[in-house]
Amino acid sequence: MNKDDRSALDAFLWGEVLLFGLLGATLALFVAYPSLRPSYGGDEARLVLQTVVTLAGAAVAVLAGVRFSVEGRRIDLLLASGFFVGAASTLCFSISPVLSGHAIGRSEAWSGVVGRLVAWMLIAAAPFVHGRVRERRRMLGDALVALAFVLMLVWSVSRWLGDGLPVLPPDGGADAPFGLTLSFGLQAFVNLVAVVGFGLRFRKHGDDLDRFLAHGATLLLFASLSYLLTPLAANRPLSQGDVLRILAYGVLLVGVWRAIRSSEFGRAVAEERARVAREIHDGLAQYLFAISTYASRLDDGAPAEDVVPELKRAAEAAQQEARFAVLALSSASGTAPFDAALRRYVEFLTADGELEVELEVDPRVALAPDEQIEVFRIVQEGLANVRKHAGARRAEVVIAERAGQRIVSVRDDGEGFDGDASGAGQGLKNIRARSAAIDGLLDMRSLPGLGTELVVILRA
Repeated sequence: MNKDDRSALDAFLWGEVLLFGLLGATLALFVAYPSLRPSYGGDEARLVLQTVVTLAGAAVAVLAGVRFSVEGRRIDLLLASGFFVGAASTLCFSISPVLSGHAIGRSEAWSGVVGRLVAWMLIAAAPFVHGRVRERRRMLGDALVALAFVLMLVWSVSRWLGDGLPVLPPDGGADAPFGLTLSFGLQAFVNLVAVVGFGLRFRKHGDDLDRFLAHGATLLLFASLSYLLTPLAANRPLSQGDVLRILAYGVLLVGVWRAIRSSEFGRAVAEERARVAREIHDGLAQYLFAISTYASRLDDGAPAEDVVPELKRAAEAAQQEARFAVLALSSASGTAPFDAALRRYVEFLTADGELEVELEVDPRVALAPDEQIEVFRIVQEGLANVRKHAGARRAEVVIAERAGQRIVSVRDDGEGFDGDASGAGQGLKNIRARSAAIDGLLDMRSLPGLGTELVVILRA
């Protein structure tokens, strides 16, 4: 574990110690002195609480589902499933009856309790699973259907039990139903498992999401303990446990949102790495290969007066290419000598006389900085393909405007081919990728014996 990881772990552990200390001391104070227990509002305030919790849980479920659809990790599937069950059970069994003008009966109350317990059993299991899923979207859809069925089953069982279920005392007496006490105890235990699980996962992987999930589970742990240790009434005001639930879901929402942003950053880094790989493949690698070839010829005894000038020319071209690559990688090529760089490359490519290239660049065609980079690479890759594979003696490169459209054309008098280029190699794949990167449209036309023309229509 490096120094930064150790510091992050220490900060997490001290945060947990602080949470446990403050929340534990507050809970002990309220249990010992009931008169100090805060209470807020009544039915309206409780409805607002349930709505906030539902919206926050649904948002966390959606964000975790998005992360699962991108990365396919099983932990995200369980998180999305758990928060979906929690939000759906609160909506169906706590909010909908009130909005429809009906009192929450025993069936609804117990369905909500069991639904939340199932939800946090799924969430607590998340840090202990590993691996990824291939068919992500189908798996996510199947999981949501199965969880909806579970909620319907819970509701059906509660309706079937009917009046046999215990109910909260209306006055908030200490004699709470055993089943309710047991459910809050199980809820607290499941929350504790989640705290330990996500804490261990953060220690192992250092994932920022695990830290927020552990802190949120800690808040929910003390919310469950508050429900367990303080008397509950059927018509009770909001308690400290309810406030802790709101704070917990706020922490969870922030954590998952940060994880989504981190995933986007990671994807951007991956795309930038792919771009760097293309720059190396399309540019410097070719010149370095030429330098290596000339050096090998010298090693094999070729006359120095014939090889050294070519070697110097290749080295100069590699320097020019390195300067252009730096501009390309920094996306700051607005002042890059585009025409000069392109002509320098053509001169280098045709120095041995094996291929003649005619270059025509219309000065009236304006290229944006990102287009300069990609057009240079498209021409470079296109001419490299002509030289390696087409068997051509002559090629023509045109950057001009035709019928109101800016086009880049690379045409040769080589062997050509019959059919499409779907099975083409890495060079054409790179050209396609670069055309797409600047919203260009790639077209390739070829006939046996009549050469090939590659045309890229640039964005309007």
